[in-house]
Amino acid sequence: MDFNECVQQHYAMKRFDGRPIPDAAVRELLELVRLAPSALNLQPRRIRVVSDPAQKKALKPAAFGQEQITTCSHLLVFCADPDYDGLIRRLDALLKTNGVPEETRNAIVEMAARFAGTMTPEQRLAWSEAQTYLALSNALNGAKSLGFDSCPMTGFDPTAFSRILAIPAPLVPVILCPVGYAADSPGPKIRLPLEEIPV
Repeated sequence: MDFNECVQQHYAMKRFDGRPIPDAAVRELLELVRLAPSALNLQPRRIRVVSDPAQKKALKPAAFGQEQITTCSHLLVFCADPDYDGLIRRLDALLKTNGVPEETRNAIVEMAARFAGTMTPEQRLAWSEAQTYLALSNALNGAKSLGFDSCPMTGFDPTAFSRILAIPAPLVPVILCPVGYAADSPGPKIRLPLEEIPV
């Protein structure tokens, strides 16, 4: 399926049929998510993958009872990482491992440190959330390209999810993406006309 078809055919699934997605396909999806862009290549996001039925059942009340949580094959919990000191150290090590020249590496690290140094903790979290949504886009279109369905979900209690899944601080769950096989049918795709998009 090409990208145009993925975009045209994707819709927010409200219920899945419960069939499991093969592990190899889940790994392929995560690889597509891993390759998502991020500003300064800091990649300030992590993903908890939940497939255990008991865990999904425990999470459902914290997602206001939405059926996608328990009927999906796998639930991707996208977490923003606002630890910029740690992110910058990780980026520096990644650049070094990949053979980036020291002068270039130092320039990138210094630029990232200056950028992070201007932000409050709240701004760091907000910036990490925005970068996490970029990765979500790869998950939504990637799932469709691999032959299954998905649904972006912001209706959940992040604090409860962190507690139930023992997600370590300072990671913060910011959006969910259940994936699986459709058990409902898409309605028409209702969007603003193209003429109303430009400002």
